[in-house]
Amino acid sequence: MSTDDLPLEILMDDVVHLLETPNQKPRIIDCREPDEWAICHLEGAELVPLSQFGELAPQRFQDPQQHVVIYCHHGMRSQRAAAWLRQRGLQKAQSMRGGIDAWSVAIDPTIPRY
Repeated sequence: MSTDDLPLEILMDDVVHLLETPNQKPRIIDCREPDEWAICHLEGAELVPLSQFGELAPQRFQDPQQHVVIYCHHGMRSQRAAAWLRQRGLQKAQSMRGGIDAWSVAIDPTIPRY
């Protein structure tokens, strides 16, 4: 599968693999709101709240070749954000299935659940 054929959703295990592989690390975006970010977030993630996506995206996402993985609480807002970016030419934008809640269950139980 070429990077041009990336599915809209990416599995957590695939994100873990990418983060552990030199030269393949995607940019990690948290599209939740600041109050949710304050509870927990993934290390190295950047906060771009979905409520401000349209206003912030033009400055924050300028490289159409960059691989971007977006997450939220359960995976619904991040799907909308990834689809929105793809409609604007960022074909390597993906939503992490299950969001940070599933990540805290399956990958890192030190991340608080809410």
